[in-house]
Amino acid sequence: MAEVLVFHHGHGLTVGVREFAEQLRRAGHTVHVPDLFEGRTFDSLEEGMGYARAVGFGTVIARGTAAAEGLPAELVHLGFSLGVLPAQKLAQTRPGAKGALLLEACVPVSEFGGAWPGDVPVQVHGMDADPFFAEEGDVDAARALVETAADAELFLYPGDRHLFTDSSLPSYDEHAATQVTHRVLDFLDRIE
Repeated sequence: MAEVLVFHHGHGLTVGVREFAEQLRRAGHTVHVPDLFEGRTFDSLEEGMGYARAVGFGTVIARGTAAAEGLPAELVHLGFSLGVLPAQKLAQTRPGAKGALLLEACVPVSEFGGAWPGDVPVQVHGMDADPFFAEEGDVDAARALVETAADAELFLYPGDRHLFTDSSLPSYDEHAATQVTHRVLDFLDRIE
C-alpha cells in the first residue's frame, strides 16, 4: 500500500478533502493531510486565494515542504488545485517520491526544476472547460508534462467546474469525482 501526502485547495482543509483522504485510508493506504492554512477555511475560493496571496504562495509551498519533513521519502504527493504547488514541488525535487496526483491544477515543470523525474509516475485530472484549469495554462502545462514524462497521464472530464472533487462544495460533480477516485486508487495500487 502507498503512503500519501494530501494537500488541500484554496478553501482550506474542508470536510470534502478530509473525506477524500478517508476514502484512500479505507482502501488501505496511509494518508497524511496537513493544514497549510493553519486552521483557517474559507467560504469562497476568492477569500481563500486572497489569504494565500497575503501570506505568500512561497509560504504555502514552504508549509507543504515542512509537512513532508519527518515522513518517509517514499511518498505519493497529491494536491487539489492550490495544493498542487507543494505536491508538484515535492514530487519533482524530493528524492524518493513514488508518484504525484495533481487534481485540478498543474504548473510548468520548469517552475520547480528542469525535467520531471523519470522514476516518478504522475496523473493530472481536470475539467475540460474549468476556467482555472483550462483557460489559465494548467491544461497546457499538463499536456507538456504528459509529452515529456516517462509515466504520465492526463484525464479530462466534461464540465466547467473547479474543485469538482470536493464533496463539501457546491462545485462537486459526483460522477466525475467518482471517476477521479477510481483512477487515483488504481494509480496507488500500482505503487510498490
